Amino acid sequence: MSEGQKKSKYSATRRLQLKSKLLKKAASMLVVEGEQKKQEKERVVKESFPPLQLSGLSVQELQDLCKQLHSKVDVVDEARYDLEVKVVKNETEIESLRQKVISLKGAKRPSLKRVKKTTEDVLGAFSDSSKLMKADFKANLKTVKKDEEKREEVTDWRKNVEAMSGMEGRKKLFNAGQ
Repeated sequence: MSEGQKKSKYSATRRLQLKSKLLKKAASMLVVEGEQKKQEKERVVKESFPPLQLSGLSVQELQDLCKQLHSKVDVVDEARYDLEVKVVKNETEIESLRQKVISLKGAKRPSLKRVKKTTEDVLGAFSDSSKLMKADFKANLKTVKKDEEKREEVTDWRKNVEAMSGMEGRKKLFNAGQ
C-alpha cells in the first residue's frame, strides 16, 4: 500500500452510522443548550426587574414609578451605547492588527479596482500573438449594398417636345410662318 492510501479501521457503513449518531447527539445537545440559555435569560430578567405591582397605586405613586423606570431605561441606554462604542473600537483595532500581520508576512493583498478594458487590451494580454485576431468589429460587419433603383433621366420636357411630337418638320414650318 502507498503512504497516501491507508486502509481505514472502519467500514463505510460503520463510519456512516457513527456520523449519524454524532449528529443526533450534537442536535440534542444544541436543543438542551438553547433551553438553558433561555432559562438563564429569564432568571436574569426576573432578578434585575421584579414584576410590577400596579394595583392599588395612586396617581402620584404611578408617576413616581414611571420616573424611576425612565431613569433605569436611561442608564441601560447609556450602558448599551458605551458597549457599542467599545465594540466598534475593538473591531477597528482588530482590522488594523490583521493588516499589520499581513504586512509582516510580506504578502500584500492589493485592493481590487474595477478597470474598464478595451478589446485590444484584453487581446494584448495573451502572450502568443499568432493566435490573436485583431478585433476590428467594424471591418467584420457584413456590408449591405443597396440596389440603386434605375432612375430615368428626367429632363426638361420643353426641350424634347419636338422629338416626342413626331412633327419635327411641321413645327418648324409652323414657326416659320408666323
